Amino acid sequence: MANLASVHLLDIENMPNSVSAKKRLRQSKDRRARNRSVKSALRGQIRKVREAIASGDVAKSESEYVVATKRLDQAAAKKVIHDNQAARLKSRLSAGIKKLKAAQ
Repeated sequence: MANLASVHLLDIENMPNSVSAKKRLRQSKDRRARNRSVKSALRGQIRKVREAIASGDVAKSESEYVVATKRLDQAAAKKVIHDNQAARLKSRLSAGIKKLKAAQ
């Protein structure tokens, strides 16, 4: 029980006191939730492209790649991920599709 009390006191000590700090905490929570949602959707889309490449379906992999590229660019524009990370992921996915086309 002592551990719970000390954790609760730590939470109270770290709570913002000023109005502006309280607003920043609210904004941070909202942004964190939004960023997590965007990153999760991004990972799902990248997984779809990789699965299409693994299955050997060129048309599906290209169509999923177009959607993934758009989402990566949007996430980079909103600073959810770094611009270079978006470029690196697009390059690797594109290379996978190119390799798939060459194999056929």
